[in-house]
Amino acid sequence: MMGKERSIVLCIIFTIITCGIYGIYWMIVLNDDMLDALEEEGTSGGMVFLFSLITCGIYGLYWIYQMGKRVDRLNDRYGRHTDNSGLLYLLVSIIGLQIVVYAIMQNELNLYFRDSNFKYY
Repeated sequence: MMGKERSIVLCIIFTIITCGIYGIYWMIVLNDDMLDALEEEGTSGGMVFLFSLITCGIYGLYWIYQMGKRVDRLNDRYGRHTDNSGLLYLLVSIIGLQIVVYAIMQNELNLYFRDSNFKYY
């Protein structure tokens, strides 16, 4: 599966009007796109959702922390240094602004897709 640049505004709007259902899809593709961008093996987006569901959201917080670390690695690879994104993402999620974290992650992926001349369909 190849990732693609997504409109952050539309993702937020779709998440709101579908009462969070689109947010589940967004989480799944964020995970899979990040793994593709880093060329890493890891838990698939579908499994992340399942584990989050089974643990009543606790795994989702762990996933957000790990995604922040992945964002840092992606930025380091392409010359945009960030530090401790995992902790920042976790704290923002704990106060109930998980959609903001998704938007930040999507922005980082969009920058990657633009900067690396990533081909997508």
